[in-house]
Amino acid sequence: MPTLAHEPQTRYSDLLLAKLRAELVLADGFVFNNDYEGDPTAGAVKIPVRDDEVAVSDYDKANGIALTGGATRYVTMNIDKDKAVNELIDGYDAASVPDNLIADRLDSGGYSLARRIDTDGATTLLAGATVTNISQLTALNVYSTIVNLRTAMSKADVPDDGKRYLLVTPETMALLLNCPEFINASALGNTVVQNGVIGKIAGFLVKEWNDKTANLAMIAGHPRFATRASEWAVGVHVQDLAQSGNYIGACAVQGRRVYGHKVLRSVAIRAVYAPGSLTASLSAASGSGSSGKTVATVTAGNTGTNYAYKLNPSERAAYGTSNTDYDGTALTSGTTAIAVSEGDVLEIVNFDGGIAVAVTYLTVKSSEIAS
Repeated sequence: MPTLAHEPQTRYSDLLLAKLRAELVLADGFVFNNDYEGDPTAGAVKIPVRDDEVAVSDYDKANGIALTGGATRYVTMNIDKDKAVNELIDGYDAASVPDNLIADRLDSGGYSLARRIDTDGATTLLAGATVTNISQLTALNVYSTIVNLRTAMSKADVPDDGKRYLLVTPETMALLLNCPEFINASALGNTVVQNGVIGKIAGFLVKEWNDKTANLAMIAGHPRFATRASEWAVGVHVQDLAQSGNYIGACAVQGRRVYGHKVLRSVAIRAVYAPGSLTASLSAASGSGSSGKTVATVTAGNTGTNYAYKLNPSERAAYGTSNTDYDGTALTSGTTAIAVSEGDVLEIVNFDGGIAVAVTYLTVKSSEIAS
């Protein structure tokens, strides 16, 4: 009966979604907003971006005040990620699977999906962020580095409304714990602790983030300026595999979730690398067969001339990763033509002595693709 089948699908989807939200480090409302129009399952949504604030002028009691016009601009965000769960449960048909076994699979699925969404969201942040490179981050300069981020964001009119966040790697967290300006979460109230915040410094809410991206120390930002859109394309359900022709007495927990991320203002998202990242730019490829291709040119930050790249990487390159383990595509700066689409994220890794020593992330714009 369709109604009975739909009820568990909705219930399972809600349960996995609750687990997913609990596991996300780059959480909705903390790092990303969900302010969009449209249905993510359609492949794209519209994000409202107001060009100007409402005008304020003097009021004339005799003649009133002239009307002004305001416009809300919309940018398109493509929903470019489509992830699925398809976990085999052997020995049970769909009607006889114990609830505790389903709960265990949903718990595991929520954790795995959260890791995947966190990774993709962070890659989008890094590719859209304004980058700061410092030679060395120490207990003596970590606070001044964060204060400089605060100053830069304030000058860029990023609201200082208690929602600015700071995602720090474990190494950076160790420095903050020895910093007298760091306020432990226990002094900030239960709400902060419940959201996974472990402290506050220079107005930023701090979360520890176990990220291994080469040389990355922290990401600062505000949720107003990065958007996540996410929805179930197919709700989570238990699928009987009796008619598959291959499985006997088996079923599977299945579901598909589509999502996308977009940075709306680069100056509102700040990535700090120590000792530094690569600096690179993209330009449209030229010559025969260049249609749909871009060329990456590295301009600073390299310690060697051996590069490799990946498009939309599923995992970002960690410091010390070998060239063989990275398994990317060789890149010659200023020469290699790469087939891309608008919105793709290009990861470029510098290898020195066969190990990854620096990275950069670039979001491909339409003007950087040969027509």
